[in-house]
Amino acid sequence: MGQIEIDEIYVGVNREGQQFIVPVQAKGGDDQLSIIQTIQDLACCREKFLMPTCRPISAQFMDDGVIAMFELREDEDIPRVAEEKHYKLVPFGDIDAKELEGYRAK
Repeated sequence: MGQIEIDEIYVGVNREGQQFIVPVQAKGGDDQLSIIQTIQDLACCREKFLMPTCRPISAQFMDDGVIAMFELREDEDIPRVAEEKHYKLVPFGDIDAKELEGYRAK
């Protein structure tokens, strides 16, 4: 397969004790996310780790401090977006006490 680039890799455990490998690719500026890189991430996880579940994540840094995050799943050997969420990074000081209290209540 050649060289594989994984920006970060994590091992996660859910509430039932199931372990996951979470490879992350992140792009910013003019760089674009790549389905080929996701396929390589999945292949690397299969070869290097004994854990059966790989949950690849892709993050695209966009304008105005927004990050688009995608969880991918294999569907007939093709990575597809399972979930997409957008987050805006803000300085902590820009969040008032009432907003923080609301986050704690959720």
